[in-house]
Amino acid sequence: MKKKKQINLSIIIVSFNTKEITKQALDSINQSLKNSKIKYEIIVVDNNSHDGSKKMLEDYAKKKQNNTIYIQTNTNLGFGKGNNLGVKKSNGKYILLINSDTIVLNRAIEKLFYFYKNNEKNIHFLGPKLLNKDLTPQPSAAYFFSLPVVFATLFLKGDYWGLTRFSPNKFCQVDWLSGACILTKKTYYNILNGFDEKIFMYMEEVDLLYRAKKLGLKTYFYPNAQIIHLGSASSAGKTFPILQVYKGFIFFYKKHYSKLSLLILYFLLKLKAIISLIIGKIKKDNYLINTYEKAFWIS
Repeated sequence: MKKKKQINLSIIIVSFNTKEITKQALDSINQSLKNSKIKYEIIVVDNNSHDGSKKMLEDYAKKKQNNTIYIQTNTNLGFGKGNNLGVKKSNGKYILLINSDTIVLNRAIEKLFYFYKNNEKNIHFLGPKLLNKDLTPQPSAAYFFSLPVVFATLFLKGDYWGLTRFSPNKFCQVDWLSGACILTKKTYYNILNGFDEKIFMYMEEVDLLYRAKKLGLKTYFYPNAQIIHLGSASSAGKTFPILQVYKGFIFFYKKHYSKLSLLILYFLLKLKAIISLIIGKIKKDNYLINTYEKAFWIS
C-alpha cells in the first residue's frame, strides 16, 4: 500500500469564471514554493465555471498530480461554502486561504508560513501585505464594523483616510484581514466551523475573525510577505459587490449587534442609497440609479 504523502500546508483556492488569473495564481504559488522544504498541496474548488476553467483545472491537476487537487462543485456554492469544502478535503495541519485573483511575489508564502510557525503560540490568524497590480499598498487590514466605522465606510471614503481599512508597514495585531489571503491552523478553522455558509459573498472573513476574537483567538498582519491582489475578479461589474456589501452589513448586524444598532444601520444604508440616487439622477448616471434603487430596497 502506497504511503500517504505528509502535508504541512494546504492551500485552498475557490474559483469562479477566472480561468486565466486562476492559472496565473497557481503558477505563482508553485513558483514561490519552488525548492521549498514545505510539503504542500493546492486544493482548487471551482464553483461551476463556464469559461473553460474546468478543462484548464483538470489538465493542471493531472500535470501537477503530486500537489494539486481539483474539486468541481457543479453549482456555485459561493466563497464561504467553497472554502469550507476545500478545507474539509485538505490534509495539512496549516491552511492558507488564498483568492484566485492573486499573484504571489518572491517567497511570500514561505515567509508567511515560517513566521506563523515560529510565533504560533501568540498568532492564530495571519495575513500578508496585499498590493495592487501597480505594486501600491492595498488596504487589507481593518477595524470591525462598529457604527462609526460603517459611517466612515459609507460617507467618508474611510479606506482613503485609514479610518476603515489600512495597510500597516509593521507587524501588528488587527481586527480582521482581507479574505484574499489568510493563514491559520486547520484546528482553529474547525473550532469556528469555518466561514458562515449563509453569507454567499463579502463579509465572510469579518464574521469569521469577529467570532475568532470572541474566543480569544488573535489576528495579525505581517507586511514582510507581499502578494498582489487584483480584486473583484469574479464579480461582474460594480453593482453586485455593492449589493452584497449591503446584505453583508445587515447579516453581520443581525447576527452580532443589538436591535437598536441594527435600526441605526438600516438608517445609514438607506441614507447612503438616497444620496447616491439623487446624485445619479442629477448626473443622469444609470449605474448609480440602478445600483442604489436595488440597495435602497435591500435596506
